[in-house]
Amino acid sequence: MSTIVGIDLGTTNSEVAIVRDGRPIVIPDDDGDPILPSVVGLDPAGKLLVGKAARNQSVLAPERTVRSIKRQMGEETTIRLGGQDYSPQEISAIILRTLKRRAEKALGFDVKKAVITVPAFFSEGQRAATREAVELA
Repeated sequence: MSTIVGIDLGTTNSEVAIVRDGRPIVIPDDDGDPILPSVVGLDPAGKLLVGKAARNQSVLAPERTVRSIKRQMGEETTIRLGGQDYSPQEISAIILRTLKRRAEKALGFDVKKAVITVPAFFSEGQRAATREAVELA
């Protein structure tokens, strides 16, 4: 039986969890923090930053940082980051990949299945965009 992770892809923060012995367990990062800020950015050298590092640079380098991308899911828009255009789905996929890697490192095996939360008020277009982000991740 394969393990299915649960991912809360949030507007401000995201997290990944499993259910073990009937109890949810949130999987922390290497520093023990269970929360991943839903922020993506580029450092001055063009290296991808996700989570705390991206959030920390957002005040000083907002032009190299994307926040609250979930609000744009399902819209036909592009976000410019480091001279490259991204869709909201592509930015969300970066966050999802980070959470997937976190889970795989903690669990010791590849994660093949996940349940991703979406708000009840999301339109079908927003839900489809979230599925697209999952496929990209």
